[in-house]
Amino acid sequence: MPVAGRRAYERVSLWERLKRSEHAYGFAFVAPLIFGLLVFTYGPVLAALGLSFVEGDYISISRWVGLGNYGRAFRDELFWRSLVNTTYYVIGTVPVGMALSLALAIAMNQELRGIVFYRAIFFLPTITSAVAISLMWAWMYNPEFGVINSILKMLGIKGPMWLASPRWALPAIMIMSVWRGLGYNMLLFLAGLQGIPKEFYEAAEIDGAGAWRKFLHVTFPLLSPTTFMIAILSVIGGFQVFEYSYVMTRGGPLYSTLTVVLLIYQRAFETFEMGYASALAYILFFIILVLTLIQFRGQSRWVHYEL
Repeated sequence: MPVAGRRAYERVSLWERLKRSEHAYGFAFVAPLIFGLLVFTYGPVLAALGLSFVEGDYISISRWVGLGNYGRAFRDELFWRSLVNTTYYVIGTVPVGMALSLALAIAMNQELRGIVFYRAIFFLPTITSAVAISLMWAWMYNPEFGVINSILKMLGIKGPMWLASPRWALPAIMIMSVWRGLGYNMLLFLAGLQGIPKEFYEAAEIDGAGAWRKFLHVTFPLLSPTTFMIAILSVIGGFQVFEYSYVMTRGGPLYSTLTVVLLIYQRAFETFEMGYASALAYILFFIILVLTLIQFRGQSRWVHYEL
């Protein structure tokens, strides 16, 4: 067979093999997803890493500063203030939110008429816009005609200034955050509770265990993988809090509600210091990474994956 004819045969044969290959069809279906990840996820991540080593705005030519942006972050008082605020937010919302969500999930796990309706009601704030929720609570926190201070006044209690007070602004945001996150964590806990075999509770009752002992020795150990997952997600989400402080206070008053992500936004899109903002983003990434690794390291002490 001539060389040209052999090459044409090989091309046709290759095409026929590709058409019959399941792997080729699989790669064709996932190609848009891979393209999107490379262009819209991993591409910006790598671009931000490069920007963290330069200095400049969107107009002037960027200047290479090496680790200068990272050194500036550790000398920036606002960064440390935002990190303290964010840490305080995480410590105040994660344990309380998880405890309330677990109690709510246990209550919603009862076989009662119309229980699905109540589950939907508690889950509704989770799927509601964070901006709408923030505006609603900002109105409720109004010190003069807000609902919360009106109720406190009826009880003979003088309500605080809430969002206008450096002392109460961050706790006010934390209260709203816990309320909004109850439904999502409740759903996860509820799925874990419904996956526990009833035989364990029946055996515990035969042994004479009460409600508290059944929770301590049956529910909590078997629910520990779900609890661990919710703890990981809650800590990561807590360090990324942005919408509430941006919509309700813009970081005030007196930087009392300034969070790390809000500071990143301000440096990137208000003062146009994209290099410094990228460095702050990577510092936050490494903080979250270290905390997550610590949680994974300690899970063997209390998380039980096998019965």
